[in-house]
Amino acid sequence: MIGSSPESGPGAFNARWGPRLRALAGRYPAAVDGSFALALLLVGVPHLLKEPPRQPFLGWGLQIALLVPLIWRRRAPFTAFAVVAALAFVQWLGGVLLSTGDVAVLVALYSVAAHSTLRRLLVAAGIVEIGVAMATDQWAPRGHLGKVFVLLSGMTTAAAVIGLNMRTRRAYLASLEDRAARLEKERDQQAQIVAAEERARIARDVHDIVTHSLSVMVALTDGAAYTLPASPERAADAVSKASEIGRQAIAEMRRVLDVLRQDAPPSAGLRSPQPGLGQLDALLTEVRAAGLPVEFVVTGRPPAMASGAELTIYRLVQEALTNVRKHTPPGTTARVRLEYAAAHVEIEITDDGRPAVGVPSGRQRTGHGIAGMRERVAVYGGLMQAGPLPDGGWRVHARFEPSQLESAR
Repeated sequence: MIGSSPESGPGAFNARWGPRLRALAGRYPAAVDGSFALALLLVGVPHLLKEPPRQPFLGWGLQIALLVPLIWRRRAPFTAFAVVAALAFVQWLGGVLLSTGDVAVLVALYSVAAHSTLRRLLVAAGIVEIGVAMATDQWAPRGHLGKVFVLLSGMTTAAAVIGLNMRTRRAYLASLEDRAARLEKERDQQAQIVAAEERARIARDVHDIVTHSLSVMVALTDGAAYTLPASPERAADAVSKASEIGRQAIAEMRRVLDVLRQDAPPSAGLRSPQPGLGQLDALLTEVRAAGLPVEFVVTGRPPAMASGAELTIYRLVQEALTNVRKHTPPGTTARVRLEYAAAHVEIEITDDGRPAVGVPSGRQRTGHGIAGMRERVAVYGGLMQAGPLPDGGWRVHARFEPSQLESAR
């Protein structure tokens, strides 16, 4: 038993050729409608040759004239219908029955339903119903007037309903296309926002890495130059430490910049994890080696948090201590306090340094560093304060809820 496969059925034909035919009709509507009118004319030719009308000239003329207005049925549907209805009335006056030509009336009504307003559709449908009654009275057998009238009225209703359905479907497809275009635009805007946020994140990382590393290296090399005559060994240790910090900074910079190279393979040996809470001790060791005494106090146990949250805390401490070295005189001491409680996580960095002479307290630590810290803290829904202390010095304080550190906003 041979059956039709899905690849060769009507559904496959419609799926393959339907979109192409609709696109062709949209680009060349007059040519497509002209071809359709010509096809109707050719279908009616054998019938006219077999049963020629009593008035051949009028019959052939009306057969052609009824189909010609269908060429502009999309561009001017109601005008095309009016012309077809007028010619059909002439046909009725002449007593010429043209079954194929009368199809033009239904096609014109369908066009009004599909491409014109509802008010014009009601007018056109009323005119066609009057024509149905007149045609039934003139050409239907006397014993079947009711049946013929119902049949022709049903055909009229079907043409109007199909046209309305096509207009509704076209409007629905247009709304889907509009929605798809808006979604695409929103996706593009969202991608731009994500890209801007990523650039800002990378800029913050680069700022933190460069300012911290360079400030520590400068402090170590200055110390090495100062101690070189009296203690070459200590100077050598300081230079070695500065070299180590420089290599670490290069590795971190490459790790950050590798994010921008989508097609580049990861740099060998430079894919170390991002710094977090576990690297705070090493950070403080570097700061102390650069000449800034730092007290480190931790209370409680850290909750579970995302790696990005640990990086935020690390960068917060790093930037705050970098600012202490940049904006305070020698002899300043700093204190880093981490408090882990059930209801909150607090990070506080304070120092006892006085601002430089001639610089008002509270204005000596402006720039991108504090703004970057605020942005990092805001990503995890935290609050940050930074400002001078009443008795001198500076305080940076951030507070989070433990649940906020599990994922970024």
